[in-house]
Amino acid sequence: MFRFLLAVIVVLASLLLLPFHENVDLLHASRDPKTNTSRILLLTAHPDDECFFFSPTILALQKEALRPEIYSLCLSTGNSEGLGETRRTELGRSLDVMGIEPDRRWVVDHPLLQDNITMKWEASVIASVIASYVVDNNITTILTFDTQGISSHPNHYSLPFGASYLVHSLTLVGPSTEIAPRVFGLVTLPVLPKYLGIGSVLLTRFKIFLGSSLSYLVPVGISQQMAVFTSGPKEYLTATRALREHNSQMLWFRYLYMLFSRYMWVNEWVEIIPTTLLSG
Repeated sequence: MFRFLLAVIVVLASLLLLPFHENVDLLHASRDPKTNTSRILLLTAHPDDECFFFSPTILALQKEALRPEIYSLCLSTGNSEGLGETRRTELGRSLDVMGIEPDRRWVVDHPLLQDNITMKWEASVIASVIASYVVDNNITTILTFDTQGISSHPNHYSLPFGASYLVHSLTLVGPSTEIAPRVFGLVTLPVLPKYLGIGSVLLTRFKIFLGSSLSYLVPVGISQQMAVFTSGPKEYLTATRALREHNSQMLWFRYLYMLFSRYMWVNEWVEIIPTTLLSG
């Protein structure tokens, strides 16, 4: 019995200590035909989104054999409390920790894209703002929030509509769909599984190994096949370092978030189909 329990402990420990990825090739399916390189754009709404929600993916992609070029575009300075310039600087330090190069990251300050918890951003405005960044850098994949925005923040859930608007526009004017990037949304889960912390890693690993599916949790209008990234302790600690660079935002409940949020440990991605989303 002791040996059995020891074996169980070893297996569980290995599941927690080793990062794990599933269906990562989905994010690499679109590549620059000239260089065979994936260029992935992380599209966020506010400074600190990058580490609050997306760190398992960004840190994992940095270590991949295919190692895509990773870009970051934040569509506001987070100036709702008058701290826009401070937060812009904090974002730069956070992205330094996460390994995104200075010449591949940008922060936008647009009058119609201001940090506002009561305002949904217009898809056409988002599309017009991000178009030059996407086209000029030959972006092949856009990673952003899904249509529930993880925290139901309207700025968050505006982004997949804006990205879809742009992609749909590019497919209409281009000779083929190859010039338009694919869009993936970070899957929003209900409150309880959202705050299981490190336990989310175990549940995700078991779900994959057992071949089970939580398809009913995936928002309408997006496909069901998921790319999955789980962090190990090393990646988690890197994410907390990045998060602490946002010193102006580190209120007491942010520390609880670091301890219990699933998104510090696990990211699940589903492809957003622009025509389906925009016609819904």
